[in-house]
Amino acid sequence: MTEREGQASLAVVRLTLSDFRCYSFLRLEADPRPVVLTGPNGAGKTNILEALSFLAPGRGLRRAKLSDVTRRQAGPTAPWAVAATVQRPDGPIELGTGREAASERRVVRIDGQAARSQAALSEVLSALWLTPAMDRLFTEGAGGRRRFLDRLVLGLDPAHAARAAAYDHALRERARLLKENRFDPAWLSVLEETMAHQGVAMAVARRDTVARLNEACRLGLGPFPAAALGVAGRVEANLAAMPAEQVEAALKDSLAQLRRRDAEAGGAGEGPHRSDVWVRHATKDLPAEHCSTGEQKAVLVAIVLGQARIQAARMPPILLLDEIAAHLDQARRAALFDELCALGAQSWLTGTDESLFAEMGERGQFFRVHDAVVTRA
Repeated sequence: MTEREGQASLAVVRLTLSDFRCYSFLRLEADPRPVVLTGPNGAGKTNILEALSFLAPGRGLRRAKLSDVTRRQAGPTAPWAVAATVQRPDGPIELGTGREAASERRVVRIDGQAARSQAALSEVLSALWLTPAMDRLFTEGAGGRRRFLDRLVLGLDPAHAARAAAYDHALRERARLLKENRFDPAWLSVLEETMAHQGVAMAVARRDTVARLNEACRLGLGPFPAAALGVAGRVEANLAAMPAEQVEAALKDSLAQLRRRDAEAGGAGEGPHRSDVWVRHATKDLPAEHCSTGEQKAVLVAIVLGQARIQAARMPPILLLDEIAAHLDQARRAALFDELCALGAQSWLTGTDESLFAEMGERGQFFRVHDAVVTRA
């Protein structure tokens, strides 16, 4: 075992859930080693990972409405809460988040103090996840791929969340005005200027993250393949050819010219919300969507591990790996566990078969989950 193995520099050491999914109440104590949760389907394993994902900005790994997360027996308007003690190099921090009663408003508290928005969480904790639903990432719509990349960007640039929120707000407001045939040039111009400024900043951050990821993934990680990524979109293409200021001006002009068309179509036909992300299995020089399910999973794992290595210098992410061993052969499982133990980042893994995690041995801590009851294995 190396000096870093089992010594994550950022870890959730206490997790408390109240009226969250299938849990009326749960308190789970852990140490910085990888956490392995095993049990039958429907036992509540993924719900624990989802709770952890709410400790970072965003809608969690299922992208659920806040009301959908409330435990059914508590009633549709009941609040829920997730609290955690996060061990960091500079000491422990208490995080709390949840739903206000009878609303879709999410509240956040850091060391007992109310935060202005959930974006504040990105300064404390970063989370990356892989779920079985992401096995379709390369074959379904571009939205999932954009969200995947934006989660990676957020790990390197916490301001990305605020930029994206400002862009999305301006995008929705512009679409509302156009739908209502309110072509006020002054107000639309302000919204389009916001979209252009924030949108180009988002695209720059995406391109920078992709460049760093490509370097980290260029040679592969053990038995995991080398991966290559790129962002395809007009804004990104323009950034490759001209300064950001010119790209911003071009996007603003384009949005102004397309108001009538966008009013008929709904939304906006130009901007980083239309971009797509492409991924290649670089070792085989093959688009990821043409690879086998096992190869696609291996490519995704390689990207997430590459990202974790990049982030380690600033803030190691919490890794949430749901049913991660399902499509990995024994060599790749063993290599994954070795890498997780050496990253300095705490990982939480789930599976139905405890034997698939045997190579982890005493480097990990094992829990069994059955009917929303969690016990140490």
